[in-house]
Amino acid sequence: MKTSRHVSPVLPAATDRLAVQPLGLDAVTIRSGVWADWQRDNRAVTTPHSFHWLERDGTVDNLRRLDPSGSGRPERRGPWFTDSDLYKALEAVAWDLGREDSPELAELVGDISDIIRRAQAPDGYINSFVQAGMDVRWDNLVKSHELYCIGHLIQAGIAHRRSTGRSELFDIAVAAADVVVADFGDGRRSDTDGHEEIEMALVELYRETGNRTYLDLAQQLVDVRGYRTLDTTNFGDSPYYQDATPVREETTVVGHAVRAIYLLAGVVDIAIETGEEALLSAAITQWESMTATKTYLNGAVGSRFIGEAFGDPYELPPDLAYGETCATIGNIMVSWRLLLLTGESRFADAIERALYNLFAASTAVDRKGFFYNNPAQRRTALEAAPTNTRPDRADAPGTRPAWFECACCPPNIMRTIASLGAYVSTATGTAVQLHQFLPVSIETELNAGAVRLEVDTRYPLDGFIDVTVQETMGSEWALEFRVPEWAGRPELTINGISSGYSITEKGYARVSRVWVPGDVITFIVPMEPRLTVAHPAVDAVRGAVAIERGPVVYAFESVDQDPIVDLNHVELLRDPVMTEHIREDFLGQASALITVRGRARQDAQWRDTGWKRLEEAPPSDGTEVELTAIPYALWANRGPSVMRIFIPLEASPA
Repeated sequence: MKTSRHVSPVLPAATDRLAVQPLGLDAVTIRSGVWADWQRDNRAVTTPHSFHWLERDGTVDNLRRLDPSGSGRPERRGPWFTDSDLYKALEAVAWDLGREDSPELAELVGDISDIIRRAQAPDGYINSFVQAGMDVRWDNLVKSHELYCIGHLIQAGIAHRRSTGRSELFDIAVAAADVVVADFGDGRRSDTDGHEEIEMALVELYRETGNRTYLDLAQQLVDVRGYRTLDTTNFGDSPYYQDATPVREETTVVGHAVRAIYLLAGVVDIAIETGEEALLSAAITQWESMTATKTYLNGAVGSRFIGEAFGDPYELPPDLAYGETCATIGNIMVSWRLLLLTGESRFADAIERALYNLFAASTAVDRKGFFYNNPAQRRTALEAAPTNTRPDRADAPGTRPAWFECACCPPNIMRTIASLGAYVSTATGTAVQLHQFLPVSIETELNAGAVRLEVDTRYPLDGFIDVTVQETMGSEWALEFRVPEWAGRPELTINGISSGYSITEKGYARVSRVWVPGDVITFIVPMEPRLTVAHPAVDAVRGAVAIERGPVVYAFESVDQDPIVDLNHVELLRDPVMTEHIREDFLGQASALITVRGRARQDAQWRDTGWKRLEEAPPSDGTEVELTAIPYALWANRGPSVMRIFIPLEASPA
């Protein structure tokens, strides 16, 4: 198979081990719709907003002050890991340049690359906290994030090189990586960083350069973890750092959620390149456990505020959910790697759930406010977020803050949006796969020649996905559509005529023929609202239901309800009828709202007590009302509010 695939975050070298090959930003362009709008806003709004805050908080100055030729150096400001926030923002701009050129953004990357180069030590080491004399190189790895920060620098350098062909940022990153290899490689040190990230960065650097030492070091850093290698005297414990059980023996995700998921991404990367079945098996087992027992309906992962951590299986209380944005982004990264390796639709399903729900909810519709952690239920309307200051990481006020003291999430959102086109489609020598249904243009080469497709859809507003063949060759090839796990059996037409198709063992609707330019293949996914219940072991929402429509999870927000409705005292009527209302401009985008009949409970006989004998429990009382549900992703954009996803269902008669 010949295909243009170099502008992409994940480009495995061992392509023979992949079930499908990635198509990068040079092959897939998002043309229109909410995601294209977000990409434009990411460039025009979020990027200048973010660099304003990175300057204001001293993140860039922390590196400027290390320039030996500088004068009047300010004191270093912010947490010890702030370098990584700048590197992620640079990566976002780099992918955006791969999507569309911009002299202004190119100059921005060049200017900041020069600042980093001047700050870098002669041997290539770079860390503004350590170089400011606030710690000792490699002496406090459990906390220092030194390798974590260098990992993000590597990813930024690779993104810039792949997107533009330029090497100034890449060369800085390679010099930093080479210091790590020199000091840690070949077992010269037996420890590792307290926050995983560099593992996947080193593998990607191996893919970019062909230098095996980077892959070997990534494997070494994975292999030493799990033996209580890190000194946890001052913070956390070994499970928090994924350091209590070796990776190949672990059966679930534990500890700090972002750390655990970033480790998992690195493990899959190593397994792709080495072919080690034990690593791959462990990664899939952990992913399956996370998906089945530790993931919220809205795609959130990590239920505990304490330690920003995973809880026990089915410990998923909505009103106590942490759900860090970076953790869900990490799950997208892991799922994409597993999708490339296996070709299985369940990994694309996980990406879709994450994208349309928690990830989409992480950012305000004006693209200048963000949630670090994401509530799944809000019992009281908290005060609106301040606009001129920033809270710490764990605060989710009534609206999305403009920035955070720990600012890892906003630039992570930026780089995901900028590179989103690389997560839409893949190809093999004889087929093109559509994993996410967005209005895109796709250009690639299969074994027999070039293929060019135009995808038009309003998904998930409706379920029609039209694929027009613009260019093809004179031999047979296949188009494969992911069949979402909630979709039943979709319809398929070719040039308006109903057509049969096969469903592959990987979960894709496959139609193969000799195509001609102008052929239109329409995949029609049913898009009716449905009620969803959680696993019975999720005690917090047993007896409650949620509304979903297609990939979209819905929420009830107080601003949409009758004034008599208190969302803490409400239930749906049994066998409710759900009615769709299409709004072409709801908070700036076309959305389907859903109304359903419920009861605003009075609970007068419960006023003076919190419990009663079962046989004395009074029946429901209250007023029948119409309740309105909106896409969860859009909540908290109209001021502080009460919100819930799961809502109790009226008890059946005795």
